[in-house]
Amino acid sequence: MDEHRRGLIFGAAAYTIWGLFPVYWPLLQPAGAVEILAHRMTWSLAFVAVLLCVRPRRGWWAALRTRPRSIGLLAIASLIIAGNWGTYIWAVNAGHVVETALGYYINPLVTVLVGVLVLGERLNRVQWLAMGVATVAVVVLTLDYGRPPWVAFTLALTFTAYAFCKKKAAVGAIESLAVETTVAAPLALGYLVWLQLNGTAAFGHTGGGKAFLLAGAGVVTAIPLLMFAAAATRVSLTMLGLLQYIAPTLQLLLGVLVFREPMPPGRLVGFGIVWLALVIFTWDGIRRRRRVSLTEPGTVPASTPAR
Repeated sequence: MDEHRRGLIFGAAAYTIWGLFPVYWPLLQPAGAVEILAHRMTWSLAFVAVLLCVRPRRGWWAALRTRPRSIGLLAIASLIIAGNWGTYIWAVNAGHVVETALGYYINPLVTVLVGVLVLGERLNRVQWLAMGVATVAVVVLTLDYGRPPWVAFTLALTFTAYAFCKKKAAVGAIESLAVETTVAAPLALGYLVWLQLNGTAAFGHTGGGKAFLLAGAGVVTAIPLLMFAAAATRVSLTMLGLLQYIAPTLQLLLGVLVFREPMPPGRLVGFGIVWLALVIFTWDGIRRRRRVSLTEPGTVPASTPAR
C-alpha cells in the first residue's frame, strides 16, 4: 500500500472517530461533563506516557526546554482545548449534537475570519463571497434557534485558537500532547480526588464497566490525534481539508437520526446555506492551490501526498 493511500486511511479513520464521539459520551453518564473532561485529560496523559515508554523519543524534553515560547503556547493550548472538550461533552449530553456539528462545519470559515481580524490577512472576492453567505446562514440559524448558536461559535473559536497555538508551537504530535496533558492533568486529577472524597464520583461507584469507559476516554482522545498526525505527513492539505467534513457530517446524522434532535425547515435552510458557503470556500482553495502548483516549479500538486 502506497503512502498516499495510507494517509487517506489514517485521515478518514481519525475524522470518523471524532464524528462518532457523540455515541461515546452518553455512555459515561451519570458522570457529568466536568468529570468526563477530567478523566479525558488524566487518562490521556497516562496513554501518552505509555506511548513514550514503548516508542521513546530520546532528548525531546531537553530540546523543548530550550524553547520556552513553545512550552508556553502548548500550555495555553491545553487550557483552550479543555474549554473546547468541556463544551463539546456538555453539548452532546445536553442534546445539542446538531449544534456541535454546525460548530465544526463553520470552523474553517471562523479560522479565515480570525486570520483577517487578528493577523491582518486579506481575502479575495470569492472568499468574501463565502464569508457573506456564511453570515446569512448565521442570521437564519439565529432566527430559527431564537438565539445565536453559542455552542457552535464556542467550539469553532476555541478550536481555531487551539490550532493557532499548536501551529506556532511547532512540536511533534506525541510530544505536544504530552505537554498539554501534563499541564491539565494536575487540575483534572485534583478534581477527581475531590469528587471521590465527597462521594459524588461516578468512577468506582457505578460499576466496573463504567469505570472502564471513563478510563477509555483518554484512549479515544489520543488515538485519532495520532492518526491525524500520521495522515498530515502523507496527504496534501487540500485532501485533509476535504476529509475534515466527515466528522461534522457524522455528528449531524447522529443528532437527527439517532438522538432524534429536531431539524425544522428553518434550521435545514440555515445548514444548507452553510454548506453552500463551504462549497464556495473549498472550491476557491482547490483552485488557488492548483494555480500555484502550475505556476511555481517544484511545488507539490494538491493531489500529491506530502513526504
